[in-house]
Amino acid sequence: MPATDPNIVISDVSKRFERRGQTFTALEHVDMQVAQGEFVSIVGPSGCGKSTLLYMLGGFVAPSGGQLSAGGKPVTGPGIDRGVVFQEYALFPWLSVADNIGYALVRKGLPRAEQAAIVARYVDLMGLRGFETAYPRELSGGMKQRVALARTFAYDPGILLLDEPFGALDAQTREIMQDELLRLWRSNRKTVVMVTHDVDEAVYLSNRVCVMSHRPGRIVEEFPIDLDHSASREDVVVSATYRDQRNAVWLAVRRQVTRASGGAAA
Repeated sequence: MPATDPNIVISDVSKRFERRGQTFTALEHVDMQVAQGEFVSIVGPSGCGKSTLLYMLGGFVAPSGGQLSAGGKPVTGPGIDRGVVFQEYALFPWLSVADNIGYALVRKGLPRAEQAAIVARYVDLMGLRGFETAYPRELSGGMKQRVALARTFAYDPGILLLDEPFGALDAQTREIMQDELLRLWRSNRKTVVMVTHDVDEAVYLSNRVCVMSHRPGRIVEEFPIDLDHSASREDVVVSATYRDQRNAVWLAVRRQVTRASGGAAA
C-alpha cells in the first residue's frame, strides 16, 4: 500500500463480458492503490485481465462493478491527465516525428514557440535528433517507440499507462528502451502503471510489482522493489538484491500459471 496519498485508486473492481450468450468474468474484486510518483508493474498469467485493467484506468473500458479514480477524480472516460503507450506504437502515419510528438501540444493550444521548445527537448532526450522530419514508415520499431514515449511525455500527463510498451522489440532494443524509460521517469517522477508479461522487466523498472491471479484476475501478491539504479545496468542485474527480488516475483507468477493450467500449486 502506498505510504503517501494515492494518485490511483482501484476499489473492488470487476469486469464481465458477454460472449455468445454466456457471461465471461475477466476481473473480480481487484483492489489496488498507486502513490504519486510511483512506478508499479502488473504481471500475471496470460489472459488474467492485466490489459483490461489498464484500459479501464485509461477510460477506454467501463468496469462492471467497483470504482476507479485517478488524480482524485473518478475515471469516466479517456483524459489528457492519463497518457497511454501501447505495444504497437499508435503513431499517426501521416505526421512526421516532430509533428507526432507535438500533436497534443497543438490540441492544448500552446504558443508555437513553446511547442517547438518542448518538441526539441524530447527529440534530444529520446535520441531522435536528425529524424524530426522522418515519417513512422521510415523508422525502426525501437525508433517508433521512442517517438511514442516522447509524444506521451511531451504533453505532460500526470499518469502514464504502459501496455507491454516494448513487447514487439528485439531483446537488445528492449533493454535500451527500458533504460530510456527509466531515465525519463527518474527525471519526471510521474505516476506509472505498466502491464508486462516480462518479470525481469517489471523488477528492473518498478518500485513495486503486483501479481495477478489466473482468471478471473485479482491482485494476489505485491512485492516492493528496492534497486540501486545509480549503478550500471550490468551491476544491477547481477546483484543479489535484483536476483532475490526477481526470483520471488517469478515464483509468485509461476504459482498462478500452475493453477491456471490445472496443476498443483507450486
